[in-house]
Amino acid sequence: MFEPRSQRSQLRDEITSLLLRGGLIGLAAFAVALSFIVVPRLLGQIYPTAQEQTGFRGTGMLRIEFEADLAELGAVNQLPDDWMGGPIPPEPGEELAGDIYENVQVLGHLTDYNFNRLMLAITEWVGQDEGCAYCHGDTGEFASDDIYSKVVARRMIEMTWAINEDWGAHVQETGVTCYTCHRGNQVPEYIWFLPEPNSRWAGSAARYQNLARPAQNMTSNYSTSLPVDALQVYLLEDRQPVAIHGLSALDQEGISNASIYHTYQTYNLMMHFSSALGTNCTYCHNTRSLPVVEGLTPQWANAQIGRQMVLDVNNEHIVPTTEFLPAHRLGPLGDAAKVNCTTCHRGVVQPLGGQSMLPDWPELASRDPIYAVGAPE
Repeated sequence: MFEPRSQRSQLRDEITSLLLRGGLIGLAAFAVALSFIVVPRLLGQIYPTAQEQTGFRGTGMLRIEFEADLAELGAVNQLPDDWMGGPIPPEPGEELAGDIYENVQVLGHLTDYNFNRLMLAITEWVGQDEGCAYCHGDTGEFASDDIYSKVVARRMIEMTWAINEDWGAHVQETGVTCYTCHRGNQVPEYIWFLPEPNSRWAGSAARYQNLARPAQNMTSNYSTSLPVDALQVYLLEDRQPVAIHGLSALDQEGISNASIYHTYQTYNLMMHFSSALGTNCTYCHNTRSLPVVEGLTPQWANAQIGRQMVLDVNNEHIVPTTEFLPAHRLGPLGDAAKVNCTTCHRGVVQPLGGQSMLPDWPELASRDPIYAVGAPE
């Protein structure tokens, strides 16, 4: 006789339970939705960000960075103190360094004042720990070429001229000086050597891939299982184009014929670009369709020029110094330390934040320096 009431009570309890659970779920969903609105606003106040549009409007092609990170990078990319004063334009008939000093092979066309001013600057930029002795020794034999660093310094000055004269499309008006890379260190902090293979008898994929390694000064993704020979292939040998596998099984669209391993190398290079410049993929690409040329930004073209510049610097100026270097300056395979994007950029789009040192150092802007009229004495 009491069974119908029992069923009604059970049904009521079940409905009440469902309503409670539904209410809790709805409340949780509302809290989550509210957090998507409130939390970013709070984080934006606690951790302010700055953004720069890099591509077409509405495509999400933005650079978003924490202002605290920008301040930290700005502190790292400060110009050195200028305590020597500016250059002095030569007077007609003024005696030159090559006529005054012995064995001045590269900078002999400078006046005595401008020559010694540059020597002191290089001492600050490159040889802080040892001063003049880093290149000339402590015997007073300044004309001697017995110390390797002096011979290499000549090649590096010629390299600086070549970059500023021949690669203006990439370095533009900012240019480079010795300080751009060295920042007070005898050897630039961000350099790389040829990687040792996992096995000399294995195939290409097994030889340089699938073995996580410590990063070489954060210059490549050595701590992952990506191929560790990407910088060697793209910044030294240039034996294959930067490309990815096709979008169809037989690559009928003709985008590329890159292998999967080749694609891994390209991905490693792209991660190096991103890390070196402190950017993401959208700085150069429209990530809705990476291979489509119409979606690329002007920065993509500048990156291509930059890669060719690094290839030229490594092959024409860095590798030839190997014969002069002592063993402790060589890598595990006996090669000289080479440059990459991080060597100059160090986490910012423009080295030193786009601040140019060339107006103060015309001797490094060109083999034939152009001095500003009315330069300070």
